[in-house]
Amino acid sequence: MYQVLKLNKIAAVGTDRLGDNYNCVDECAAPDAILVRSAAMHDMELPESLLAIARAGAGVNNIPLDKCTEKGICVFNTPGANANAVMELVIAGMLLGSRKLSEGIAWNKTLKDDPNCLKTVEKGKNQFVGPEIKGKTLGVVGLGAIGVLVANAARALHMHVVGYDPYLSVDAALHLSRHVATVSNIDELYAQADYVTYHLPLNDGTRGMVNAESIAKMKDDVRILNFSRDGLVNSADIIEGLKSGKIASYVTDFATQDLIGVDGVVALPHLGASTPESEDNCAIMAADEIKQYIELGNIKNSVNFPNVSMPKTGDVRFCVFHQNTPKIISKLLEIIGGNVENMENKSRGDYAYTIIDATAPNADAEEAIKGVDGIVRYRVIK
Repeated sequence: MYQVLKLNKIAAVGTDRLGDNYNCVDECAAPDAILVRSAAMHDMELPESLLAIARAGAGVNNIPLDKCTEKGICVFNTPGANANAVMELVIAGMLLGSRKLSEGIAWNKTLKDDPNCLKTVEKGKNQFVGPEIKGKTLGVVGLGAIGVLVANAARALHMHVVGYDPYLSVDAALHLSRHVATVSNIDELYAQADYVTYHLPLNDGTRGMVNAESIAKMKDDVRILNFSRDGLVNSADIIEGLKSGKIASYVTDFATQDLIGVDGVVALPHLGASTPESEDNCAIMAADEIKQYIELGNIKNSVNFPNVSMPKTGDVRFCVFHQNTPKIISKLLEIIGGNVENMENKSRGDYAYTIIDATAPNADAEEAIKGVDGIVRYRVIK
């Protein structure tokens, strides 16, 4: 029986898909797999038994990827599983940032004991005037699963939409509305957009990209939305932009201490994926990834291994994670011998992953693979 450690609450609709051969527990010293959402794993000791980690969500900043790769642990995420939930919140965020809804609601609460509250409301409502989004231009930075949904939804709300993504995938392009304009330079987007929303991973290239320099390139009274990661934004520069009037509002799903209570900031308590549908979708996808990898060695949606998947056709399947070095495949084939029914190999940077299905392989193949230079980890599935 396989042991699956849950570091966070994972929806049962997902874990139930694993079946009777899996024991999902909250504590385990030697798990075969880990299911996680937000728990920090950087200081966690990774046991030798651990084959895979599946993050029920898109971001993997809480997982030590380099350490996992060095130990041959496959890390998965669940791209697109919470995309609709985030998209809906982004649209809500645009309205919150435009119409001053949260400020108006908060002000209304102060009138609880006012016997003439309706008259007071009529006199005071002008302080909450804000523009409609219809006819305005939304700039979408990052056209992945979420960005595409946001762009298409904004078009349906009669907004003009400009998108920027230098790594736009074929799949994303096929799903993007033909009415969404794309630009090759982010400065072109900044010059046009009344609203700018970010849908990017956090890495060395994106960290702090929303700063005084980029804000200066935006239109006056711009409204900025960040539902990706707090690290994309320099909060001090946002606050300064709000004070100067350059920024009309900043809407974020990351209520950092320096932003709470700042005029013009709408800070939500990280609600992006907080829907029962999203949690179910993430749990289902994460469980399926774990099951496919443990039982068949197939990989889909890995963030540190190449994606390799094929039906099992031979008696024995060899799954090998190795350094991407010359002639290593020929060495593996020579060692395995027998009749190779099917094989697939893909690389990712300095590493590669190979699946070889064989019938009647050499009896000592499993032991002999240990002696091949460059092998990080391998499994034999019968």
